[in-house]
Amino acid sequence: MTEKRHLKIAPSILTSDFTRLGETIDMLNSSQCDYIHLDVMDGVFVPNISFGFPVIRNIAKRAAKPLDVHLMIVDPDRYIGVLRDAEPEYVTVHYEACTHLHRSLQNIRANGMKAGVVLNPHTPVSGLEYIAEYCDMIVLMSVNPGFGGQSFIESTYRKISETKEMLQRLGSKALIEVDGGVNLTNAGALRDAGADVVVTGNAVFASEDPVATVELFKSL
Repeated sequence: MTEKRHLKIAPSILTSDFTRLGETIDMLNSSQCDYIHLDVMDGVFVPNISFGFPVIRNIAKRAAKPLDVHLMIVDPDRYIGVLRDAEPEYVTVHYEACTHLHRSLQNIRANGMKAGVVLNPHTPVSGLEYIAEYCDMIVLMSVNPGFGGQSFIESTYRKISETKEMLQRLGSKALIEVDGGVNLTNAGALRDAGADVVVTGNAVFASEDPVATVELFKSL
């Protein structure tokens, strides 16, 4: 019998209470989450602004969990060197924002971080055919990026399966992360479709007991 795979959990602080950010990081440190997900938005690539690199550096000082930094910004290459000081485990950039994606991924890895590519819901997986070998993570957006609390896009299941098939065919060990609208109802199905990591927002931070909710995700 094949052993059940357990999802890795990456709570996104975007939907947390920013007036209690230190307490939020401490709470996540004490939880069973695998990563702390940081959504960086510039108000240009996506229609929202979140937080910048001074905040990330301060989070890094307090975080005991690896950081998973998602750059929803134009020209992300400008900031890879700045991120290096925070020592995130993963830095992911959007396929749609990088003119020279191969160079962007090389830049992330050259700065000692794992590199990932994010696909918006409308972007086909086939665009990764010649870049997957340089990826440590593929992030599939299951909502349109820019705001928390959106509804999950159901076609994501098929996209996960397509991504899994492509990575296996190419011999890539890149993780598949799903970001947007993930909750305790659909997380198990995402795992079964081939997801390795799920980003959670409201499902964790709007719950009465976020630590217990992370534990429920891990038990799926």
